[in-house]
Amino acid sequence: METKKSKYDTNPLDPDVVRKTEEVWGEPEEGPHTQPVKGATRPVGSSEAESSRSNVYSEAPTRRYDNPPLEAPYPSVFIPPTYSPPAQQPPNSYPFAFTQRPSSRPVFGLGLPEKWAVMLPYFPVYVGLVVSLIELFLVPRKEAKVRFHASQALSLHIAILLVHTVFSVISGITGSAFGANLFSTAAWVFLVISMIRVWQGKPHHIAPLDEPAQWFNEHIEPRNK
Repeated sequence: METKKSKYDTNPLDPDVVRKTEEVWGEPEEGPHTQPVKGATRPVGSSEAESSRSNVYSEAPTRRYDNPPLEAPYPSVFIPPTYSPPAQQPPNSYPFAFTQRPSSRPVFGLGLPEKWAVMLPYFPVYVGLVVSLIELFLVPRKEAKVRFHASQALSLHIAILLVHTVFSVISGITGSAFGANLFSTAAWVFLVISMIRVWQGKPHHIAPLDEPAQWFNEHIEPRNK
């Protein structure tokens, strides 16, 4: 008589599979039972390759990954780097303009040697102002050192003119030109020192003039591209 199955009986196997298997293969023979192991655990002989485990100093030291060196590979795109990004340079800070001595090669678009092209924009009075404008209009942008000093010198001359105008107004009110004369002398000395430093290839970067110098360098388009 077939056994009645309920709706919860989902066993796909034949319920008589055990009986049919025994009929085909016969009753299973009883073998020896597994004997429990008693007593202390005895050490297993080690090979020569495992001798390094007995000496803790024979292996390489443990590496720390919480502070990797700069040359270490980036571990994962999901983990932000631990090193700090390189410092941003000022917009007008050309390293070669501060470390290399000007050469005698002719500047493209101007024809003057480089050592004269970077020095003349700092010439006192109105000569340096005119030279700065000429260089910015004629020298192409690939002559970055010359354009840097021309734009910085142009900003310096304009700042000197503005301050000198203020002193002239004060002198007209007070009737004393001592302040204007003193400032003119100081400005003249500073321009001469600037010429000497640039001629010698020494660093000459006037940080307060970065923004106006950058503006002149970007907005005055050279005739020669």
